[in-house]
Amino acid sequence: MLTINHISKAFRNVQALSNVSFNVQPGKITGLIGQNGAGKSTTFHSILNFINYDGEIKLNQQPITEQTFDKIGYLPEERSLMPKLTVEQQIIYFARLKDQSAKATRPKIKRWMQKFDVKGDLKTKIKSLSKGNQQKVQLICTLIHEPSLIILDEPFSGLDPVNADLLKQHIINAKQRGAMIIFSSHNMNNVEELCDNLVMLKNGHVVLNGTTDSVRDQFGKNKIYVTTQQSSAELSNLPHVMNVKTLEPHRYLLMLDDPSAGPDLFDRITHGKYVEEFSQQPPTLDEIFRMEVRDSNA
Repeated sequence: MLTINHISKAFRNVQALSNVSFNVQPGKITGLIGQNGAGKSTTFHSILNFINYDGEIKLNQQPITEQTFDKIGYLPEERSLMPKLTVEQQIIYFARLKDQSAKATRPKIKRWMQKFDVKGDLKTKIKSLSKGNQQKVQLICTLIHEPSLIILDEPFSGLDPVNADLLKQHIINAKQRGAMIIFSSHNMNNVEELCDNLVMLKNGHVVLNGTTDSVRDQFGKNKIYVTTQQSSAELSNLPHVMNVKTLEPHRYLLMLDDPSAGPDLFDRITHGKYVEEFSQQPPTLDEIFRMEVRDSNA
């Protein structure tokens, strides 16, 4: 388990992190979200000992040292490949930094290139690859030694939907073998789809921390998706319905001022008869993110 206890970091007059604490469990995926400048990259750099900080960070109850780095895979937000190397040379170079021999790494490379559908071969120069394929090579460099802790800073940036799905599958594969995974993303759909747990930073403070479902439930189930023959006007007149949005013919989204009104609304809309859809939901992570950002800007 990765344990982060009360870490703080200041750069001159800027308090980048303030008393940040959370855990990343084996076989779990944690999403680290927040606006630009919220402290996400500073948190990653603290975990990796790139910077000094106050507080304590441990991996499996031990301080993170040079030996620990061999168990960590890190994809930085700013990609860092060497354009004059071949794909094979680049992957072997990073693997050797993780104490993996060229002899052990070389037989794996072609299989990993096939997994990520890299357009090129072992002898292709990095500079000859498209930006998307370069990113996939760097992802291979991050994952090929099968690290127990994987840190991905904006891993989906620049990937088209097909290649983003490939990456998602490999993140899930790493989770299934028991890796601890933490990634940052501005795309809340990716976070909602992949993450077991969520940590949101705002101005260096943890403002949300928990399972994805528990974080959403904190904001109340104030949305009802319903299919009904009743009109938008009729639905608008129901108690505690603040707003009605027509999604498609006979399908509506009701916004409530009191989530506890759900059972009464169910009775009033269905009259005890079958309806195709009546689903009461909390806000999406994207909506929560926007609410939290709006509050910080108020």
